[in-house]
Amino acid sequence: MRVLGIDCGCEKTGFGVVDTDGRTHRFISAGVIRTSTADPLAKRLARIHDELSSAMRLYQPEVVAIEEVFHAANVKTALKLAHVRGIALLAAAQAGLPVGEYSPLEIKTSVVGYGRAEKHQVQTMVASLLSLVKPEPEDASDALAVAICHATTSMITARVAGKR
Repeated sequence: MRVLGIDCGCEKTGFGVVDTDGRTHRFISAGVIRTSTADPLAKRLARIHDELSSAMRLYQPEVVAIEEVFHAANVKTALKLAHVRGIALLAAAQAGLPVGEYSPLEIKTSVVGYGRAEKHQVQTMVASLLSLVKPEPEDASDALAVAICHATTSMITARVAGKR
């Protein structure tokens, strides 16, 4: 299965693509969509939408995995993040792709084994699981972690369903 993971952010939205069977994961690509804080929000959202749509066409994922909104200390930041998540969900829906949504706790637990893991620990485990040098920037690494979380969660869900 090919999974496109997305780590939403208004200034930097990370994306990561992996091929996986749920146990072993193979790195395909990762990157960051950067927007300028000088641009109006609508223009920034349009750019994120266009770049994510292009990534979906280029990499042909079977599913998209997106991190859920976390509780930010700043309400304005949380609202902007929610806008970007909406754009990511829209791009996936327009591409006809199913979406998995995961909390930061679920992602960290799935990838590191500890829900309160630090960013550098997630980055180290992503590198280990994908046989990479530490993926940079963190946003791309986080997106790969979202993709790995989806793959692992899907495999476990399928196993549990098969035992019923």
